[in-house]
Amino acid sequence: MKRRSFIKNSALASAGAFLIPSFLKPLEALANSQLSGHKNLLIIQLSGGNDGLNTIVPYGMDAYYQKRKTISIAPNELIKLDDLQGMNPALASLKEVYDQGWMNIVNSVGYPNPDRSHFRSMDIWQTASESNEFLSTGWLGRYLDSSCADCSLPYAGIEVDDTLSLALKGAGKKGIAVKDPAALFRNTREPFFKDVLSNHDQHLNEDNLGYLYKTMIETSSSAEYIQNTSKMYNSKFIYPDSPFANQLKTVSKFINSGLQTRVYYVSLSGFDTHAGQKAQQGRLLKQYAEGVSAFIKDLKQSGKLDDTLVLTFSEFGRRVEQNASNGTDHGTANNVFLFGGKLKKPGILNEAPDLQNLDNGDLKYQVDFRNLYAEILDKWLNVNSSSILNKKFSGMGFI
Repeated sequence: MKRRSFIKNSALASAGAFLIPSFLKPLEALANSQLSGHKNLLIIQLSGGNDGLNTIVPYGMDAYYQKRKTISIAPNELIKLDDLQGMNPALASLKEVYDQGWMNIVNSVGYPNPDRSHFRSMDIWQTASESNEFLSTGWLGRYLDSSCADCSLPYAGIEVDDTLSLALKGAGKKGIAVKDPAALFRNTREPFFKDVLSNHDQHLNEDNLGYLYKTMIETSSSAEYIQNTSKMYNSKFIYPDSPFANQLKTVSKFINSGLQTRVYYVSLSGFDTHAGQKAQQGRLLKQYAEGVSAFIKDLKQSGKLDDTLVLTFSEFGRRVEQNASNGTDHGTANNVFLFGGKLKKPGILNEAPDLQNLDNGDLKYQVDFRNLYAEILDKWLNVNSSSILNKKFSGMGFI
């Protein structure tokens, strides 16, 4: 097949098939690698800049109500956690999770010289770069580079979506985007795909095999492994009927089926609430809380919660004072949630955000997000965080 025809006919590009550049080795490589039997990490990305102050509400501070005349949440509506802070009522599904000690809240998380662009700030969170530094690899991708030298196949990291985030792209290793294992498997069994794989030039080898062809081999083998392994487990746990909850149900199925994967990634979008914030954010937080609650309880029931850690982040928070459209504009520091069965200090890990000491109307960050990454890398994924984050960061003692 001519190169031009090959590229023209390769319809799988839109399904995330061309995301993994490394060459295929036997399926047993990953199963026998360092990843086998280790703990699971799930990253949940809330895209758009979730308003942290209306998520975990500092109801004990007068400044909160002074600066948010119409979008604030009254104390009697909140799920109170202590004398100062309470959960948005839309997070009611997480109250039991919180009470069981399976949830951490970290306030005022951010980074120096924050950027208010959705795209740039998300890049900073996904690459763990400085605000003036531009990296082409993600922090989880570099983790795969450093810890998975023998893992040729891309399912060492899985994003439950159609496309792969920068966070899971390393210099040599990348994860794979799999929204529907059965659909990906069917796509790799289409006649054109099978014809290319069975009629390639036998003179090609690992050194000169073309990028697209290598990727097709990897995708085909990964799709077969993921489909055949995950279909052996059928959870009877009932999840809410939402696309986000379905992503989490898919991750649970992967974890419970024994898939040889360390890192999972999902996202929920729509948090850019410049206008009419209360209703929009409330719907999204309810969807988020119901999905995460089901996921945590499912893993607890199957005995996998102690081996699973979940981190939820958004690219930035919102400004402290509401705008004229009953919404909030792009801000800086935000809260981060952690979930798991082995959290060392359940509950709220640090002080509430300081609404009196602002930076031009924005919260000042107190915790660098890379401190959280460092602890996850060092104590959960068992790698040297300094080599991956390019700097030494201290943890917060949640693991």
